[in-house]
Amino acid sequence: MLISIRDLRKIYQMGDAEVRALDGVDLEVERGEYLAIMGPSGSGKSTLMNLIGCLDTPTSGEYVLNGQGVSGLDDSELARIRNREIGFVFQTFNLLPRATALANVELPLIYARMPAGKRRGLARQALEQVGLGDRVKHQPNELSGGQRQRVAVARALVNRPSILLADEPTGNLDSRTSTEIMALFDDLNRAGNTIVLVTHEEEIAAHAGRVIRLLDGRVVSDVRRQAQGAQP
Repeated sequence: MLISIRDLRKIYQMGDAEVRALDGVDLEVERGEYLAIMGPSGSGKSTLMNLIGCLDTPTSGEYVLNGQGVSGLDDSELARIRNREIGFVFQTFNLLPRATALANVELPLIYARMPAGKRRGLARQALEQVGLGDRVKHQPNELSGGQRQRVAVARALVNRPSILLADEPTGNLDSRTSTEIMALFDDLNRAGNTIVLVTHEEEIAAHAGRVIRLLDGRVVSDVRRQAQGAQP
């Protein structure tokens, strides 16, 4: 089991009121799964994503990632887990504007203190994996939106993480480019990558083999199905 979550709760104090962003979530994710998290605004999907990604800590409950309990870790320990276990893909790409595609992809390896020669080789491999082997020297302003998101995916993959987390990965892309990026995610999942994505779009969630829906901080449905991009 790659992810095991038990009775996860996240409570915010807003003046005298308590906001239960997550209210007792149970969830297990196997290696190689392709999971979409859906729900209306305020349902808790972004909070759950942040907790899975070790960007935040729960108020209570248990979260085990790749065999390690992470619920009670401090910030520096969480940072190490993030860099080793999790690759992030964001709606806004989050690329350094004056850095080349290669330099952007290298960033997680710099944080991991990998020697320059080795990290450049791995960054090139990651860019080739997403179809950008001929764009290593291009800066973000020289790339299309779809190419920028591919650079972001390459950066997420370069550490060979246990899980790829994607938060509305097509939110800033047109429909044709969105289709291309989702085809890339399909390929990555077929290659064995575990993918968890947050989306509000049914056609994006249709690519996943499993869809959970949240409402008021609780899981209200958990459906497994043949993913749109899956091999028959």
